[in-house]
Amino acid sequence: MTTPLPTTMQAFVIDPKNHEDNPLDNGALITNHPLPTIPNEKYALVKILRAGICNTDLEILQGYMGFGGILGHEFVGKVIQLHPTASQSLHDQWIGQRVCGDINIGCCNFSSDNNSTESSNNDTSSTSSCRVCNNKFNYNQSNSQMSRNHCPNRTVIGILNQNGTFAEYMTLPLSNLHVVHESIPDEIAVFAEPLAAACRVVEQGLVQFRYSGGGEECRGGDRVAILGDGKLGLCIAEILGREYLLAQQKQQQQNGSIAPHAPILFGKHEHKLDLVLDSGVQRRLVKECYTDEMTQEEVVSPHHANQYDVVIDSTGNPNGLTLAMTLCRPMGRLVLKSTCAAGVKGFNSAPIVIDELNVVGSRCGPIDRALELLEGNSTEGVAENGVVVSAPLRMEKYITESFPLSRVRDALECAAKKSTMKVQLVMAD
Repeated sequence: MTTPLPTTMQAFVIDPKNHEDNPLDNGALITNHPLPTIPNEKYALVKILRAGICNTDLEILQGYMGFGGILGHEFVGKVIQLHPTASQSLHDQWIGQRVCGDINIGCCNFSSDNNSTESSNNDTSSTSSCRVCNNKFNYNQSNSQMSRNHCPNRTVIGILNQNGTFAEYMTLPLSNLHVVHESIPDEIAVFAEPLAAACRVVEQGLVQFRYSGGGEECRGGDRVAILGDGKLGLCIAEILGREYLLAQQKQQQQNGSIAPHAPILFGKHEHKLDLVLDSGVQRRLVKECYTDEMTQEEVVSPHHANQYDVVIDSTGNPNGLTLAMTLCRPMGRLVLKSTCAAGVKGFNSAPIVIDELNVVGSRCGPIDRALELLEGNSTEGVAENGVVVSAPLRMEKYITESFPLSRVRDALECAAKKSTMKVQLVMAD
């Protein structure tokens, strides 16, 4: 006999009207929050097993996006229930599956009750009239990521008008769910969403580690700088390091081709940089970007100023953008991965105009690709230095500590420390 579900659950809820001196006081653990209901046959009820704390969660506690509701968007869970009208084939396909999920929910999934934090914002029919979801202008034929990320009416779990993952249960559309292979432990599967965000840089085609076959047009590909040795910066380093090793391997198979340039990760902490020692990236302390001149303002060294084809800012610091602009060559590509509640005081956009920089935002990426990398499900081969680039990405090294949901405040305090990498919440055994 099936065990009946509870009617309430634990959940960490943010009140957007609070503006406390301590950002953690803007949220509270509610022990009797109503269990979410499944709005329609497109959705599933997911029992959360683990959730990860992201820098975006900390920014939201400080007022980013003005969000109110259940916090969190990184998770692994198990599908335990579908809508009563769902077919038997859907039950057979989904019930009991461990899953991760895309965090953006397009309006094609909406109904009158979809467990949003602001139902009035989601008062649309179950058949969407949105041009993106309906693919009215063939957006998705040329860019399949459009519908995943950019429905203009979308909600985003734990970020925009949709309850998140710091709870025992949540609902998500079946189209958002991705099955987790049995070989991937829960604590590793939680990394699927942040790793997917790193994969998005590759999916967008923003970096090219070319391995041209000779001639005047031959070059070794983009010179890439990654700024920031936080969680996202390190994930980007893992992904681009692997892409570089693949390009290096292919270059070695072609006579006369020029070797690609290894991407460089700039950070402030040697112990964090050491975490990507074998990833394929070069590691540098960010202070090496500056000269030793004793001036009122730091001066970027000519060895680094305007030297990089692509600069990826994942510092999480609004001032990181200023350094990124300086490192990027004229007509180069500046990729923004940071979301910050605070603005940049005295921000000067002149270098973007003068150097004709291509500024590109980069957000959510392919969960399925991230899960492939965590599983090691590829046949990519072995690079010259012996690194097996088809092996699973090893993410255990990034976990600082895990806490039960009942200690969510301790977990958030731990996550806010500069020395911390990834903190996880454990909802179920």
